[in-house]
Amino acid sequence: MRVNRFISYIFFSFFLLNLTSCSKDDTTIPSDPFVVAFEDLSANLGTIGRTMEIPLVFSTTAAQNGSFTLSISSINATYGEDFTTIPAANRNEITFSINSGTEGTSFVFNKLNQNLDETSQILFTISQIDYEASNIQGNASYTISNSASLGKAIAPELGGPNEGNQIYIDLSTEAETIVKRDSWDLGFYSGGDFRVGINGSIYMAAASLESTNIDEITEADVIDLQPQVAIGTFDPNNAIYVDNPNGDILGTAVEEISITESENKVYLLNLGYEVGTDTPDSGSVAVAGDARGWKKIRILREGDDYLLQYADLNDTSHQEVRISKNTDYNFTFFSFHTNTVVAVEPEAPKWDIVFTVFTNVIDGAGSYGFSDGVLHNGKSGVQAYEVTTDLFSYESFSLNNISTSSFGDDQRAIGSNWRDVFDGVPFFDRFYIVKDSNDTIYKIKFLALANDNGERGYPEFEYQLLE
Repeated sequence: MRVNRFISYIFFSFFLLNLTSCSKDDTTIPSDPFVVAFEDLSANLGTIGRTMEIPLVFSTTAAQNGSFTLSISSINATYGEDFTTIPAANRNEITFSINSGTEGTSFVFNKLNQNLDETSQILFTISQIDYEASNIQGNASYTISNSASLGKAIAPELGGPNEGNQIYIDLSTEAETIVKRDSWDLGFYSGGDFRVGINGSIYMAAASLESTNIDEITEADVIDLQPQVAIGTFDPNNAIYVDNPNGDILGTAVEEISITESENKVYLLNLGYEVGTDTPDSGSVAVAGDARGWKKIRILREGDDYLLQYADLNDTSHQEVRISKNTDYNFTFFSFHTNTVVAVEPEAPKWDIVFTVFTNVIDGAGSYGFSDGVLHNGKSGVQAYEVTTDLFSYESFSLNNISTSSFGDDQRAIGSNWRDVFDGVPFFDRFYIVKDSNDTIYKIKFLALANDNGERGYPEFEYQLLE
């Protein structure tokens, strides 16, 4: 079972504090206290349906029976009217049993009033522990409100060594959106520019042709070009066939869609690869499966909409679909597999980072595929930068240590820099600062790259609100 490293660190820090405070003449090393703590620090009222389980963990497996008490306080929320708990509270207190041999417990929060607003706050606090050599420390309180999350530990379900999922995370609400990374092909930008992105998570590539007639292009016309329109060829010139990995919308492989129809060329489209299905050696990944083939496309403008023309290479006629901008989102996504618009990203301001395979560019070697990527939502104003532990420790870093000038728009500020693929672990000499679109700032530390069996594709991180 994976250890909740956020809680473990708190327990370990307390142990070190006690150990270093002993005099040199002490011959008995004090034992760790028994601690009860919340796994997380907070939850957002807006993301809770009718019920939510709130777990608590013990610092070690209970060796005896005991009990502990939670106290409940609230602002603009009344127990019994707006919310209840299981087990029920008595005079704003809940008493839990500590059973020998257990590692934790939980309780259920029932949200009775679905209209609790930003003025409401509910606080659960560990007020008493009846257990030998126990102590109240660490995550001793848990807040439910409409404020930004105080932070938690998250293990995104990336999909193991095939990394078949993209995981969009909103740090302020703790919301996670899981999408199959091969469920879409093109992203039609909703901003002021008319730009179309390709799916770099499955290693797609695109090349402009001279023709403006999609029906006259055949495979014979592009057979010499096809080997170049691919990633991982170690040709520095192939960078022009992929979207700029820094996330700049002006750097798409498909040029801006012109209002002048004759300026919009046909594109050769390499559809990349299916999600891999092989089982790789421990510590490796198998993200690329069978090749998905080729399409030819042409994109036009019709007022404020896009008109996508597409066909297989040897087809002499094409299909068309009109795609409208939706300003609630960064992109409107389209799938050739379903021939429809598909849901992918959450609404533009409702995600901060995404775990995904992605296409990067290596200086002197061109485009190349990267696994375990973490990109931030630069198109909605999210920014990030890296901090090394020779300057600050993660634990001591506070809002006063923020370097405003260090924030950057490049969506790869975290990228693949957080992990050591040779040792199969995160780099522990760095952490990251992320500022969301509301200027809320978090610090992020990565805890795991692989699971306990050494299998890649099982990342874990913790984050904390800076305030």
